[in-house]
Amino acid sequence: MEEELSEIGQQVAEISELDQLEQQVADFSETVEAIIPVLPGWVMPAAVLGLAFLIGVLAFRLVFGILTRLVAKRDLFWRSLVSRTRRPLRMGLVVFFLAIGVAVAPLDAVWRDLAQHALLIAFIILVAWVVHTALNIWTTVRLRKFSLDAEDNFLARKHVTQSRILVRLTGWLILIVTISAILMTFPGVRQWGVSLLASAGAAGIVVGFAFQPVLKNLIAGIQLAITQPIRIDDAVIVEGEWGWIEEITGTYVVIKIWDWRRLIVPLSYFIEQPFQNWTRDGSSLIGGVLLYLDHCADIGRIRDKMNEICRESELWDGNVCHLQVNDFRERVMEIRILASARNAPRTYDLRCEIREKLITWIQREMPEALPRTRETVSVDAANSVTAPGIEVVGG
Repeated sequence: MEEELSEIGQQVAEISELDQLEQQVADFSETVEAIIPVLPGWVMPAAVLGLAFLIGVLAFRLVFGILTRLVAKRDLFWRSLVSRTRRPLRMGLVVFFLAIGVAVAPLDAVWRDLAQHALLIAFIILVAWVVHTALNIWTTVRLRKFSLDAEDNFLARKHVTQSRILVRLTGWLILIVTISAILMTFPGVRQWGVSLLASAGAAGIVVGFAFQPVLKNLIAGIQLAITQPIRIDDAVIVEGEWGWIEEITGTYVVIKIWDWRRLIVPLSYFIEQPFQNWTRDGSSLIGGVLLYLDHCADIGRIRDKMNEICRESELWDGNVCHLQVNDFRERVMEIRILASARNAPRTYDLRCEIREKLITWIQREMPEALPRTRETVSVDAANSVTAPGIEVVGG
C-alpha cells in the first residue's frame, strides 16, 4: 500500500514538472510574440538565414572532420583528395542549408527571388568548381605512374604533355561555360543572346575577327594535344635557339634555353612554322664530334682510343660509337665521331668528354697528327747557306 502511494506521489510530481515546463514554454512564446511586432521586418529573415549559414558551417566541420579521420592512415592520394575537396564541400553545404533557409524564411517576394537568384549563381559556380577539382584529381591519378626524372621518359613526356594541355583547355572551357551560364540567368542578357543567335551571320564574323588570336591558340592547343609535335622536356631548336620544352600553357610554350634563358613562343607557332625536335620519337640522341687532323694521323689508333673512351664513359648508352673520315682537304682531314646517349643533356656531355679526352691523348701520344702547315721552298744550293735541319730539294 505504501509503495502504491509513493508511485502515485512520483507521478503527481512528474505531472507538476511537465505543467511547469509547459507554462515556461507558453510564457516564452508570449514574450517572443510580444517582441516580434517591435523588431524590424528584416530581423527574422536575417536570423533564419544566419542560422542556416551557421548550420551549414557546422555540418561542414563535422563531415570534413569525419573524412579527415577516415583517410588519416591511408596513402597520400586520399589525403590530398580530401584536402582538395575542402572548399567545394564547404560551399556546397552552406548553399544547401541557405536554400532551405530561404524557403522557410519570411521574405518578401522580391527578396525571395533575389536570394534564389544568388543561390542559383552560387550553385553554378559550385558545379564548375567541382568539375575543375575532379579534373585535377583525375589528372593527378593518371600521372602518378609516370616520372619525368626517369632516364627513358618518352612515355611519361607523352602523357604529361597531353594531360597538361587538355587540363588547361578544359579549364578555359569550364570558365567560359560558367560565365555564360551565369549571364544567361539574367533575363536581359538572355534576350540579348537570343537576338545575337538570330543575327548570327554578321555577329559571328565580327566575333570571329575579335577573338581570332584566342581561337587560333585554342585550336592549336587541341592539335598539339592530339598530334603532339612537341612534348614536355623535348629537346628542340626554335628560332636558332637550342633548349628544352619546359612548360606548355593554354596560349604559349616556355622553352628553357641551354644558358637558362627562357624563350616564350605562342602555341600556333608549332603548327605553322618549321622547327627541329630532337626527341620526337625517343629520348636517345646521337651526338657528333668533328676533329681536324693532319694527313699523317693514324686513323686506326684514334678509332681504338675512341672506342675505349666510349666504353669507359658512364654517359654512353652502348649503341652507337663510330669514327669516319668525313672530308679530305688540302691541309687537313676532317674526322667525324658519332656517339649516342640516353637523352639530350647526356649526349652533350658525352660529346664534350670525347672531344677533351681525344685531344689530350693526341697531344701526348700522337703530336704529329695535329694540323701542320707544309711549305716547299726552292733555293740555289751553290750560292746560299742553309741552316742545319733544313733539307734543300732540287737544284
